[in-house]
Amino acid sequence: MTDRGFKVDILNDSVKFYLPRVEGYLEIVRDMAFRYKGMSLIEFDGYFEGKMEPTKYTRVEIHTNDVDENKMTEVANELRIRLKQKSLAFEFNNKLILVGE
Repeated sequence: MTDRGFKVDILNDSVKFYLPRVEGYLEIVRDMAFRYKGMSLIEFDGYFEGKMEPTKYTRVEIHTNDVDENKMTEVANELRIRLKQKSLAFEFNNKLILVGE
């Protein structure tokens, strides 16, 4: 609490994971909601890997402090494997990173 009567938390880092809506993605979203302090979800159609038909994706944006980019890259690769994907994209502080096999 401050002398103004309210508390302010500033979360400096933003990580956005672009998860395809395939089997297992909802469990990953639940894990992230439990682990991180702030999170937002946006659903969209994505045209990745040269596909003409859209795939449903969920952008999971987490807000936290003191994120290590290398650790997030390892986490993204683990998510890619869990979701049985050839690649998985994530954005770290406005830098798009694509992790593939």
